[in-house]
Amino acid sequence: MAVDLGKIQEIADRVVASEGMTLVDVELKGGRSNALLRIYIDKPAGVSHADCQLVSEQLSTIFDVEEFFSESYTLEVSSPGLDRKLVKPRDYEYFVGRLARLVLRDPVDGEKVYEGRLAGYEGGRVRLALGEALKELEFSNISKARLVVEQPGFGTPKPGPKKM
Repeated sequence: MAVDLGKIQEIADRVVASEGMTLVDVELKGGRSNALLRIYIDKPAGVSHADCQLVSEQLSTIFDVEEFFSESYTLEVSSPGLDRKLVKPRDYEYFVGRLARLVLRDPVDGEKVYEGRLAGYEGGRVRLALGEALKELEFSNISKARLVVEQPGFGTPKPGPKKM
Protein backbone atom coordinates (compact mmCIF):
# COMPACT_ATOMS: atom_id res chain seq x y z
CA MET A 1 0.00 0.00 0.00
CA ALA A 2 1.41 3.39 -1.00
CA VAL A 3 1.57 6.16 1.56
CA ASP A 4 -0.81 9.04 0.78
CA LEU A 5 1.37 12.13 1.32
CA GLY A 6 -1.55 14.47 0.62
CA LYS A 7 -3.61 12.85 3.38
CA ILE A 8 -0.62 13.04 5.76
CA GLN A 9 -0.25 16.76 5.00
CA GLU A 10 -3.96 17.30 5.58
CA ILE A 11 -3.90 15.54 8.97
CA ALA A 12 -0.65 17.25 10.01
CA ASP A 13 -2.03 20.67 9.06
CA ARG A 14 -5.17 20.06 11.13
CA VAL A 15 -3.21 18.87 14.21
CA VAL A 16 -0.63 21.66 14.00
CA ALA A 17 -3.27 24.36 13.48
CA SER A 18 -5.27 23.06 16.47
CA GLU A 19 -2.20 23.78 18.62
CA GLY A 20 -1.86 27.35 17.31
CA MET A 21 1.08 26.61 15.03
CA THR A 22 1.72 26.55 11.29
CA LEU A 23 2.65 23.52 9.21
CA VAL A 24 5.69 24.56 7.18
CA ASP A 25 6.54 21.41 5.26
CA VAL A 26 6.16 17.63 5.15
CA GLU A 27 8.89 15.39 3.74
CA LEU A 28 8.75 11.63 3.23
CA LYS A 29 12.04 9.87 2.56
CA GLY A 30 13.02 6.25 2.13
CA GLY A 31 11.11 3.23 0.91
CA ARG A 32 8.26 1.14 2.20
CA SER A 33 10.27 -0.10 5.16
CA ASN A 34 12.07 2.33 7.44
CA ALA A 35 10.38 5.40 5.97
CA LEU A 36 11.35 8.76 7.45
CA LEU A 37 8.54 11.30 7.83
CA ARG A 38 9.66 14.83 8.69
CA ILE A 39 7.14 17.43 9.79
CA TYR A 40 8.30 21.04 10.11
CA ILE A 41 6.24 23.37 12.31
CA ASP A 42 6.48 27.02 13.27
CA LYS A 43 4.86 29.69 15.39
CA PRO A 44 5.62 33.40 15.84
CA ALA A 45 7.31 32.98 19.25
CA GLY A 46 9.42 30.07 17.99
CA VAL A 47 9.00 26.32 18.39
CA SER A 48 9.99 24.59 21.63
CA HIS A 49 10.86 20.94 22.26
CA ALA A 50 7.52 20.62 24.05
CA ASP A 51 5.71 21.84 20.91
CA CYS A 52 7.49 19.23 18.80
CA GLN A 53 6.75 16.49 21.32
CA LEU A 54 3.06 17.45 21.53
CA VAL A 55 2.60 17.37 17.75
CA SER A 56 4.66 14.19 17.41
CA GLU A 57 2.57 12.32 19.99
CA GLN A 58 -0.70 13.36 18.36
CA LEU A 59 0.43 12.49 14.84
CA SER A 60 1.96 9.16 15.90
CA THR A 61 -1.32 8.12 17.47
CA ILE A 62 -3.32 9.06 14.37
CA PHE A 63 -0.89 7.44 11.92
CA ASP A 64 -0.72 4.23 13.99
CA VAL A 65 -4.49 3.94 14.48
CA GLU A 66 -5.19 4.71 10.82
CA GLU A 67 -2.34 2.35 9.77
CA PHE A 68 -0.77 4.82 7.33
CA PHE A 69 2.46 2.85 7.31
CA SER A 70 2.47 -0.92 6.81
CA GLU A 71 6.12 -1.16 7.90
CA SER A 72 8.12 0.64 10.58
CA TYR A 73 8.65 4.36 10.14
CA THR A 74 10.37 7.22 11.93
CA LEU A 75 8.53 10.46 12.64
CA GLU A 76 10.52 13.65 13.22
CA VAL A 77 8.81 16.90 14.17
CA SER A 78 10.96 20.02 14.30
CA SER A 79 11.35 23.70 13.54
CA PRO A 80 12.55 24.42 10.02
CA GLY A 81 15.44 26.46 11.46
CA LEU A 82 16.68 29.98 10.80
CA ASP A 83 17.74 29.22 7.24
CA ARG A 84 14.44 27.53 6.45
CA LYS A 85 13.36 26.56 2.99
CA LEU A 86 10.71 28.64 1.27
CA VAL A 87 8.30 26.13 -0.19
CA LYS A 88 4.83 27.59 -0.57
CA PRO A 89 3.65 30.91 -1.98
CA ARG A 90 2.50 31.95 1.51
CA ASP A 91 6.13 31.67 2.71
CA TYR A 92 7.07 34.57 0.44
CA GLU A 93 4.41 36.74 2.05
CA TYR A 94 4.98 35.59 5.63
CA PHE A 95 8.69 36.45 5.49
CA VAL A 96 8.45 39.83 3.70
CA GLY A 97 11.48 41.94 4.59
CA ARG A 98 13.74 38.94 5.28
CA LEU A 99 16.86 38.21 3.25
CA ALA A 100 16.47 35.19 0.95
CA ARG A 101 18.49 33.28 -1.65
CA LEU A 102 16.59 31.96 -4.66
CA VAL A 103 17.97 29.49 -7.20
CA LEU A 104 16.18 29.40 -10.56
CA ARG A 105 15.65 26.53 -12.97
CA ASP A 106 16.15 28.80 -15.97
CA PRO A 107 18.24 32.00 -15.88
CA VAL A 108 16.56 35.41 -15.79
CA ASP A 109 18.66 38.25 -17.18
CA GLY A 110 21.59 35.82 -17.32
CA GLU A 111 21.40 34.97 -13.59
CA LYS A 112 20.31 31.74 -11.91
CA VAL A 113 20.86 32.85 -8.30
CA TYR A 114 19.32 35.91 -6.68
CA GLU A 115 19.77 37.15 -3.12
CA GLY A 116 17.66 39.98 -1.81
CA ARG A 117 14.83 40.99 0.53
CA LEU A 118 11.47 39.33 0.06
CA ALA A 119 8.89 41.87 -1.05
CA GLY A 120 5.86 39.61 -1.42
CA TYR A 121 4.04 37.25 -3.72
CA GLU A 122 1.26 38.00 -6.19
CA GLY A 123 -0.13 36.34 -9.29
CA GLY A 124 2.38 33.50 -9.36
CA ARG A 125 5.35 35.86 -9.07
CA VAL A 126 7.78 36.37 -6.19
CA ARG A 127 8.94 39.94 -5.62
CA LEU A 128 12.51 40.38 -4.46
CA ALA A 129 14.10 43.72 -3.52
CA LEU A 130 17.65 43.97 -4.85
CA GLY A 131 18.87 47.20 -3.34
CA GLU A 132 16.68 49.90 -4.88
CA ALA A 133 15.45 47.64 -7.70
CA LEU A 134 12.50 45.27 -7.46
CA LYS A 135 12.76 41.96 -9.33
CA GLU A 136 9.74 39.76 -10.07
CA LEU A 137 10.44 36.06 -10.59
CA GLU A 138 8.03 33.33 -11.63
CA PHE A 139 7.32 31.04 -8.68
CA SER A 140 7.32 28.06 -11.06
CA ASN A 141 10.92 28.91 -12.10
CA ILE A 142 12.29 28.71 -8.54
CA SER A 143 14.02 25.39 -7.88
CA LYS A 144 15.30 26.19 -4.38
CA ALA A 145 14.77 29.04 -1.96
CA ARG A 146 15.95 29.62 1.60
CA LEU A 147 16.05 32.40 4.12
CA VAL A 148 19.55 33.72 4.73
CA VAL A 149 20.62 33.93 8.36
CA GLU A 150 21.51 37.51 9.18
CA GLN A 151 23.87 38.25 12.01
CA PRO A 152 23.24 41.60 13.68
CA GLY A 153 26.09 43.97 13.07
CA PHE A 154 27.98 41.52 10.86
CA GLY A 155 30.11 43.46 8.40
CA THR A 156 29.63 46.69 10.31
CA PRO A 157 32.85 48.20 11.67
CA LYS A 158 33.02 48.18 15.44
CA PRO A 159 33.44 51.55 17.07
CA GLY A 160 36.95 52.26 18.25
CA PRO A 161 37.93 53.29 21.76
CA LYS A 162 36.53 56.58 22.94
CA LYS A 163 39.00 59.46 23.00
CA MET A 164 39.08 61.67 26.03
